[in-house]
Amino acid sequence: MSSTIARILKVNHGGEYGAIRIYAAQIAVARIRCPSLVSELQGLLSHERRHEQTFLTLMPARGARPCRLMWLWGIGGAILGGLTALLGAYGVYVCTAAVERTVHEHLSEQLAWLSAQTSGPDGELMTAIASIQLEEVGHLAWAEHGLGDAGWARPIDGLVSGIVEFLIWLSTQGESARLSRDLKS
Repeated sequence: MSSTIARILKVNHGGEYGAIRIYAAQIAVARIRCPSLVSELQGLLSHERRHEQTFLTLMPARGARPCRLMWLWGIGGAILGGLTALLGAYGVYVCTAAVERTVHEHLSEQLAWLSAQTSGPDGELMTAIASIQLEEVGHLAWAEHGLGDAGWARPIDGLVSGIVEFLIWLSTQGESARLSRDLKS
């Protein structure tokens, strides 16, 4: 199996692990700050748990193992989720939108790379990523709808996106940047 496929699985699994920690922390804080969001956040959390399990299940047949930086994804996710939820509903929305937008872009790049493989695409992996991406787009739409035109959210969005990009880059040992450059050229 390709080392790129193993890295895709590692980073996607790590990202889902981090997303679980984001939503769990947001739920804990939202119970006090914005209780009207708890039910929706619980639904998003259940999706992320299923996504994490999907990537974990696909790993063995492709020679992939969980990311060595799982602890960082976990701590980062918990801190990010907790801090943004302290800002209230808009904090939850901006965090979710930034994370899901970044994830959507990376999943699109992964699907493009997988479909261009001369040895034949990994249909099972592509189907899993496409299905997960569809749910992630739903998460993004929910967050963007709740956020509306909150201009103050731009700096927080940039910070959250930057943190997620850095974790993706770190988890793939820079492979994500190369993949992105290759697809753009």
